[in-house]
Amino acid sequence: MVDFKISRNPFGQLVLTAADGKVHENVVPVRAFPIAAPQEGIALLSADGHELAWVEHLGDLPEDARALMEEELASREFVPEIRRLRHVSSFATPTTWEVETDRGDTRFVLKGEDDIRRLGASSLLIADSHGIQFLIRDLNALDKASRKLLDRFL
Repeated sequence: MVDFKISRNPFGQLVLTAADGKVHENVVPVRAFPIAAPQEGIALLSADGHELAWVEHLGDLPEDARALMEEELASREFVPEIRRLRHVSSFATPTTWEVETDRGDTRFVLKGEDDIRRLGASSLLIADSHGIQFLIRDLNALDKASRKLLDRFL
């Protein structure tokens, strides 16, 4: 059961009204597990970083509150999902990767193999030279050529 209300103020910031009537402006939602369980475990933080409320599951929220939370989370999170590796400039880092993502084609520089992190048996998180995180949700879902290129770095 949710014991708070969430809304937007005229400045577009999230506002949390607690059960006791206390109002908190400029609230920020943060996912506990953004990749493994994006719909579960969302903290609502105050502007100074203190937890004000906890949402076990986004589905527990009323429709209007859930829509506000999802909109705010989407505006803060940017993790393109790699669907295919098109080209890798070399197998020695740093190297430029050309990839197809769920947000379109792009290229980025991989500084080193340490910037590729395993997230379980078949998922990877790849950080480019600017700190942007790219996700490979399922290695087995990649085409054979992409897996072959990627194997050279793992």
